[in-house]
Amino acid sequence: MNHDPLSPLARADDTPVFDEPWQAQSLALAFNLIDRGQFTASEWSATLGAELESARVAGEADDMTSYYSAVLRALEKLLAVDDAVSGDSIDERTEAWRDAYLQTPHGQPVELKNR
Repeated sequence: MNHDPLSPLARADDTPVFDEPWQAQSLALAFNLIDRGQFTASEWSATLGAELESARVAGEADDMTSYYSAVLRALEKLLAVDDAVSGDSIDERTEAWRDAYLQTPHGQPVELKNR
């Protein structure tokens, strides 16, 4: 029996289903926050499920892009519950990343300066 926790996330050829590093990082963040007690696995599952259902009802494609968008929305909602991270803080950090990305020459790593 395979006990690898990521086995449900493997493609038929056993390669991970992450098209971009941030996808793996977002799931790793969720698992880390569960381990640290920020929210429970049940809360994560329910919130992610609700986000996936919202995407389905809205007519979003059933693909990896919509799945990982739902992952991000679920993380944001769970972190906002206890004011662990405010919506304004998320918006500010998103804008900081956008600015850093736009100011970074093509082919160079994006660096977010401490604010």
